[in-house]
Amino acid sequence: MKLDDFHYELPPELIAQYPLKERSASRLLVLDGASGATRHGVFSALPGCLQPGDLLVFNNTRVIPARLWGQKATGGRVEILIERITGEHTALAHIRSSKSPKPGSVIHLSAEPGGAPGPLQLTVTGREGALFQLASPPQVALHSVLADIGHMPLPPYIERGDEAADQERYQTVYAERAGAVAAPTAGLHFTEALLEQLDAAGIQRATVTLHVGAGTFQPVRVDNIQEHHMHAEYLEVDAGVCAAVEATRLRGGRVVAVGTTAVRSLESAACGQGRIAPLTGDTDIFIYPGYRFQVVDAMITNFHLPESTLLMLVSAFCGRDNMLAAYREAIAERYRFFSYGDAMFLTPTPAAMGPR
Repeated sequence: MKLDDFHYELPPELIAQYPLKERSASRLLVLDGASGATRHGVFSALPGCLQPGDLLVFNNTRVIPARLWGQKATGGRVEILIERITGEHTALAHIRSSKSPKPGSVIHLSAEPGGAPGPLQLTVTGREGALFQLASPPQVALHSVLADIGHMPLPPYIERGDEAADQERYQTVYAERAGAVAAPTAGLHFTEALLEQLDAAGIQRATVTLHVGAGTFQPVRVDNIQEHHMHAEYLEVDAGVCAAVEATRLRGGRVVAVGTTAVRSLESAACGQGRIAPLTGDTDIFIYPGYRFQVVDAMITNFHLPESTLLMLVSAFCGRDNMLAAYREAIAERYRFFSYGDAMFLTPTPAAMGPR
């Protein structure tokens, strides 16, 4: 398959720049992968898409204030996006500057872009591929630097600076494990009241952790998508999740992944014949049409960028033609797209299902 097989035209005004006032007021497009049929609703009506005994699997990662600005000793301006915290004082990061800083360079940090440098600083200690190794001073924990002057790392298609409200709204209500630099956005539509309603309806819950990296926004740069190499992200799928999946199978329920990060976590932990085993470490799983899903029976997701690996993932689940037709319908119906936009509930095409 070629990259342009996953292209669609999106009017830029449909890219949501702010979230709705109420999380669960987002629209919900329901796509049946078996027939290609669609219907339209609102996210607060999600319980009507589920059945007692279904298992919702959430990603409990928490977004860190990973964007920093600063100045090199030469006076050159620097923008930093933390990719991964590696220790109390260390991290891997993307750095944008006129010239790449060399090992030993000190970056004097600012509270705002273009602001005067303050007392906090980071040192470039080396590189790992495209990422820079950074260290905070021994007396200053890196998480305290981010807490003091870090900014929420809104995606590049949100064409504004982060605001105070983003600290809460670019975060799921069930976020616990700090480490992501992008939100698992399908989860942004859930409220505490909706979760309680799902509990009362007999819908079960389980939780994985996948710390979403900035690589989720990197474009695919090869025409043959099979040549694309995915970025690695840290995940944890524990024994409790595996037991919950097995119990769901036994009672005839469905495993419903909340977001593509939950999909990638569960499928990374699959070990054949539809079974999963605990897994802790990095995953670079790349799911595109032809993949057969071993664990996930349905998924909730937002709308994804043209030619993105996430659009390829949902196309693998529902069929490319079904998915692109649904996107065209969503555009015609003026849905809101991407991180702060509307959602979809997807069930698979039979060809996408692996052994159970």
